[in-house]
Amino acid sequence: MRLFAAVLPPDHIAAELAAEAARLRRLPGAGGLRWTARPGWHFTLAFYGEVAEDLVPALSDRLARAARRTAPFTLRLAGGGQFGHGRALWAGARGDLETLRLLAGRAEAAARRAGVPMGEHRRYQAHLTLARSRDAADVRPCVAALAEFSGSAWTVADLSLVRSHLPRSGVPGEQPRYETVARWALGSGG
Repeated sequence: MRLFAAVLPPDHIAAELAAEAARLRRLPGAGGLRWTARPGWHFTLAFYGEVAEDLVPALSDRLARAARRTAPFTLRLAGGGQFGHGRALWAGARGDLETLRLLAGRAEAAARRAGVPMGEHRRYQAHLTLARSRDAADVRPCVAALAEFSGSAWTVADLSLVRSHLPRSGVPGEQPRYETVARWALGSGG
């Protein structure tokens, strides 16, 4: 199954972001982007790709341990940017980014210790993908608008293991489906 570890924004934060995304969609160049649907909004901590069923229990045990060892922390959606000359438009984060990076490192280490094959390590960049493009796109108006965006703060209280189901119908614009497989409270001992 295709899995990743993530921090999921609560509903009231997603509602704030939905309002901002609606504003961004009206900007020049935004019509050519494939916008991520609200159920797909998350901060990926570690992407695992296809994970063999027999490795999931060990991965889950290690993620539970990583969650217990990490105290709850405060984040807010703020700012944004792009990757790959407009191939991905994203919202950023402010707050306790050091703890977010620590949790991302622990989520990656959990996979390695559980025997999940991982690619090379990259420095964690907190981002929540809002839109994508197959080709380079001029998203400068969106990035400029996101520079002014700052959402409400919330306490990150859990770590989620999420399964992604990729589109299969071939219908243009079909979105992946996301299923939370497990969720662990942060800072619950250990």
